[in-house]
Amino acid sequence: MSFDDLGLAEPLLRAVHEYGYTTPTPIQAQAIPTVLSGADLMGGAQTGTGKTAGFTLPMLHRLMAKPAVRDAKGKLPIRALILTPTRELAAQVEESVRTYGKHSKLTSMVMFGGVGMQPQIDKLRRGVDILVATPGRLLDHHSQRTLDLSHVEIFVLDEADRMLDMGFLPDIKKVLAIVPAKKQSLLFSATFSDEIKALADRLLNKPQVIEVERRNSTVEAISQKIHPVDRDRKKELLAHLIKSQDWHQVLVFCRMKHGANRLTDFLNDQKITAMAIHGNKSQTARTKALAEFKKGDLQVLVATDIAARGIDIDQLPHVVNFELPNVPEDYVHRIGRTGRAGAQGEAISLVCVDEEGFMREIEKLIKRSVAREVVPGFAPDPKAVAQPIQTGRQTLNGGLRSGGGGRGGAGAPAAGRGPRGGGSGGGFGGGFGGGNRGGGRSR
Repeated sequence: MSFDDLGLAEPLLRAVHEYGYTTPTPIQAQAIPTVLSGADLMGGAQTGTGKTAGFTLPMLHRLMAKPAVRDAKGKLPIRALILTPTRELAAQVEESVRTYGKHSKLTSMVMFGGVGMQPQIDKLRRGVDILVATPGRLLDHHSQRTLDLSHVEIFVLDEADRMLDMGFLPDIKKVLAIVPAKKQSLLFSATFSDEIKALADRLLNKPQVIEVERRNSTVEAISQKIHPVDRDRKKELLAHLIKSQDWHQVLVFCRMKHGANRLTDFLNDQKITAMAIHGNKSQTARTKALAEFKKGDLQVLVATDIAARGIDIDQLPHVVNFELPNVPEDYVHRIGRTGRAGAQGEAISLVCVDEEGFMREIEKLIKRSVAREVVPGFAPDPKAVAQPIQTGRQTLNGGLRSGGGGRGGAGAPAAGRGPRGGGSGGGFGGGFGGGNRGGGRSR
């Protein structure tokens, strides 16, 4: 099958071919005809499967087929709204809208926090067809009456699982109360948890369900490896690996913002160019770091899980878990950023004795053991005793689990999921009431 077989308008096909694509991915091949038909959609797809084009292309087609009716002042109404959890993802999705829609007359804009509102207000006044936004800033504009969502025909909720993890459910409910009840709704999520299904029941009307990749499946092209190491030698080992193996474009994951900053300072002291992205960085700094990393000017990008959502880099060769996530599903999200488009990718985890419990949970989830390799000169102390891991106000007993400890360790809450590192008060919780997953808005 090629894109030419999907029924898309010629201007869209021209843009797709100019972008170098000929064959749709599985999610695109299934989602595009569904969205073109006008049906609601619940799509299950991991990051990197091409889901963005899977909804932007048919959305553009439908909007092109039905010209907008301007208001009395001649302004275009917002006819499509795409909601994303993070700034980076919002910017990336809107870039895709512009790329695929460049031969159409449709207009779009991206809206998120961390930057001034006035330029966004000015764009809204001129009118746009398609708005890509993070929840907090969207509601800020709505409260100030600077945007009108009463004409929305297509509503997309992207990365719904991360939305819930970040505590955006109340904001999503507010947005649903603002947009028209009669519209086409599309929901995309990497997992179909009970919470996601409950949200889908609220949002979608007789949806088509597409799940192209089994839940929590890992990409076969990714080579996974563990390097056991003492906790106080992780930085030294990382620098050794980068230098001795001449690594470039290395995405490194840390649990906390301050840890990412400390690691970045250490790497730069070792003459390894590195920058950190996390919620405390300005949008300008985050955009600059990501741009330099994509170009290859920056050797190492150190990220927290939340800030890394939306990072989509073709041919990314190395992902390093400097610290293991305490939620095993996040491991799958992390390593899924390498090994894309058929390329070989490598995922390395630097594991100290404190994190052995986390590693066991990850191996249980992915249903395979990950190979271990001790790097010469960095063998861990066999007498080392696991210690609790301090993450802000939370304590994670990653290597001290006893039966029934759950995702957050032996009796510990699953911390670090919320925007400010706030815990969830006991993992995911039941239904929507899984506790407060951390405050904060538009990442």
